[in-house]
Amino acid sequence: MLTVDIDKRLGDFSLDAKFESTSGVTALFGPSGSGKTSIIGTIAGLTKPDHGYITIDGEVVFDSKAGIDEPVYRRRVGYVFQDGRLFPHLSVAHNLDYGRWISGAARDDEQVKRVMGLLEIAHLLKRRPGALSGGERQRVALGRALLMKPRLLLLDEPLASLDAARKREILPYFVRLRDEIKLPMVYVSHDADEVKSLATRVIMIEAGRVAAIGGVDLL
Repeated sequence: MLTVDIDKRLGDFSLDAKFESTSGVTALFGPSGSGKTSIIGTIAGLTKPDHGYITIDGEVVFDSKAGIDEPVYRRRVGYVFQDGRLFPHLSVAHNLDYGRWISGAARDDEQVKRVMGLLEIAHLLKRRPGALSGGERQRVALGRALLMKPRLLLLDEPLASLDAARKREILPYFVRLRDEIKLPMVYVSHDADEVKSLATRVIMIEAGRVAAIGGVDLL
């Protein structure tokens, strides 16, 4: 379970978020600039809240009162950015292995094989990111996050930079991940159709606050 109860001042913008997330896909849904990315940044450890606490699987990773602020690499959280953020000078194979290496996880050939099959990226291993389509880059970024063996996956509008055709290409992979891997995910989006296709729970974010929590019927 993920528990978030934090506040953060970001210039003129104020973030004040409180919610819980269990299994399945929890969507943080709202317009651009509402604070969705800032929220998952605090979960990942990329942004430090001013006050509050965050727990993942019962472990406290941030508590302002107790002085706890676990660094990113200790939180065991996979993060997929909007633009993938692959290393352009590394092959797909080395990009994939970077996530495992940075997390300190031992190489697991069975897991590698499973992720390759799940995302259909085995034929891309020798290529560089510049030779991949947008959908392929996001599948590789997703594979890199999975090979970290995370206990939670954070997805920051992973389809926003893709055109409609590429979105239709990659969305089934996220659905397959939800149904086959059963890894808890927090999915940031302002696209209602994406959320309806993927989410099991929706948290509406407006102006840095949680406006409503429920199922996809909220949309």
